[in-house]
Amino acid sequence: MGRHHARVYSQLEGCRLVGVVDASAERGADVAERHGCPAMSTVEELLTAGVDAVSIAVPTTFHRAMAEPLLRAGVACLIEKPLAADVEEAAALKDLAERTGSVLMVGHIERFNPIMRALRKEQQTGMPIVPRYIEVHRVSPMTFRSVDVGVVMDMMIHDLDVVLMLMGGREPTDVQANGVPVITEHEDICNARLTFQLEHGPCVASISASRLALKTERVMRITGENAYVKIDYAAKKGTVIRRTANELQMAEVREQLRRGADLTDLKWQELVNIENLEIDDAEPILMEIRAFIDAVRTGTPPEIDATAGFVNVRTARRIAEAARADWASWGSNHPKVVPDDAALI
Repeated sequence: MGRHHARVYSQLEGCRLVGVVDASAERGADVAERHGCPAMSTVEELLTAGVDAVSIAVPTTFHRAMAEPLLRAGVACLIEKPLAADVEEAAALKDLAERTGSVLMVGHIERFNPIMRALRKEQQTGMPIVPRYIEVHRVSPMTFRSVDVGVVMDMMIHDLDVVLMLMGGREPTDVQANGVPVITEHEDICNARLTFQLEHGPCVASISASRLALKTERVMRITGENAYVKIDYAAKKGTVIRRTANELQMAEVREQLRRGADLTDLKWQELVNIENLEIDDAEPILMEIRAFIDAVRTGTPPEIDATAGFVNVRTARRIAEAARADWASWGSNHPKVVPDDAALI
């Protein structure tokens, strides 16, 4: 991801790319040459160069070590998701950012996906959607890129951020999860069932993630009191179905059902209002970095601040621990069986 951040900064009006730090001198030099900036080997060199804001796109286990000297120096940090590898480190980064007053934003990029921005716009301009049940599927083939963490911190964390955002930042009151370690020592497949208690009543979210599927799918379905929403992240398509469009006709249908009328010829699509979300083609990482830079310049809280990042990590940890407790009873001699693709997806 680092090379994509460097590209955006080098092209963003009002920004100057000060340098690129990479553990690999060859890779760092390649990216730096491509974008016309110096290649550096340490964070201290960036501080000496007078950097104002940075993106941290290193393996999650190194987030704290890279971010702490920058935050102490008052440098704004955009840290790629998740905020940290565990709850303790996430809390330490959150506390440090608050003590120093340094801007800290977490790069949960799905919030900037065109389809998610379209949904939020719909929420603001149309009748608010009151979620009661959320179903999410995020599956893909194994890339062997983030095998140091389980699928919850690797993939499901994207959807946790979106679900917790829809819940107003509240954490679930109950967490249940099942997971299976197949290739790595962590969960490679996981399903979590989260229950939220809100002012208007409970909401349940079922989130499934697998990095052992034979295809890629990223879909969210939101069933609410007054609407149903389907979001396809990969296809950048979204549909909103509202029942309020023909409320009078629906009331008549309910009355006919009570009388035992035969309605087999009635078309369901005629009773609801079906809309396609209006999607733009803005690049998510560009929108994410713009939001970060705006927060740095204006001093306003960033889109996904340290608190949101911390809550995401803590919820992810609760899910991973519940999944691990599920397979802990198997015993060390329990065979790891790779299910067929129907089970994986």
